[in-house]
Amino acid sequence: MYEACFNNNFTDALVFYLCILLLFLLSPCLFIWELINTLRSSFRCTENMSQKVVLITGASSGLGELMAYEYAKRGACLAIIATKKPESRLEQVADRARELGSPDVLVVFADVSKVEECRMFVDDTIRHFGRLDHLVTNAGIAPIYSVNIDVTKFAPVMASKAALISFYESLRFEVSPTISITILTLGFVQTNLITAKYSTNGFGVHLRENFGDIYPSMGAEPCAKAIVDGVCKGATSITEPRFIKSLFFIKSLFPELHRLIFNRYQSEDMQLLKKDR
Repeated sequence: MYEACFNNNFTDALVFYLCILLLFLLSPCLFIWELINTLRSSFRCTENMSQKVVLITGASSGLGELMAYEYAKRGACLAIIATKKPESRLEQVADRARELGSPDVLVVFADVSKVEECRMFVDDTIRHFGRLDHLVTNAGIAPIYSVNIDVTKFAPVMASKAALISFYESLRFEVSPTISITILTLGFVQTNLITAKYSTNGFGVHLRENFGDIYPSMGAEPCAKAIVDGVCKGATSITEPRFIKSLFFIKSLFPELHRLIFNRYQSEDMQLLKKDR
C-alpha cells in the first residue's frame, strides 16, 4: 500500500513538473500567438453599426450606460433596459444617446430576473425596430458581502459568474456561425460597483473612495470603448484590463503566487484603513 501511494505521488509530481516544463518551452510560441491575435484584431474590419439595433440591459448607469453612448456614436438604434426605480436615469441616458448620434432610442423598464419581462422587452424591441442585431446582457448583481453576515445572502450570485461563462461557451457551438457570442471577463472597473457609494441593501460592505489607488483598476469609459470596439470587430472573448489574463494563468499554475499577490494588496488596504482611523 505504501509503495503504491509513493508511486502515485511520484507520478503525479513528475507529470506536473513535466507539464510546467513543457509550458515554459511553449511560452514563447504562446506569446507570439497572442501578439499575432492582437495585431490581427487591430486590422480586422469593424462592423458598421449605422441603423443597426442594439439592446442593452442594465443601461441606466455604469458600463451599460457608457456602452449605450459608444453604440450611439456609431449611429446604432438603441433599446435600453433597466428596472424602474425612483433614482433611475434611463430617460436621461436616452436623451444623451440621441445627442451622440443614435437615430432612435427605445426606453423600457423591466426586471431581467423575470423571464416574462425579458420576453416582453425583446418582443417590444423587434416590434419597434423590426430587427435585433446586438444583445448586450449587461445587467447583473455584484453584492460585496462580509463573511460575517448570514451566508444565505450569497445565494443570488452563487451561479451568476462561472456558470454563465460555461453556458455561453456551450451555446456558442449551437448557434455558430449564425450568431456570434462575445464573453466578457472584467477585473476591477471604476464604476459605482466599487465606490464608497455602492451598498448592498444594507447587508454589504462599503468600498472606499481610494479603492482604485490600492487595487489595479480601469476607467469605466475606456473599458466601455474597448468592449464595443471588440464586439464590433467580432472578438469571441474580451478581458479588461488586459493584464487580468496573466492572473488567470498565474492562478491556474501557481496558486500560491496568486495568493501572495492578493495578500499584498490586502495588507496595503489594511494599513490604509488603520491610517484612516
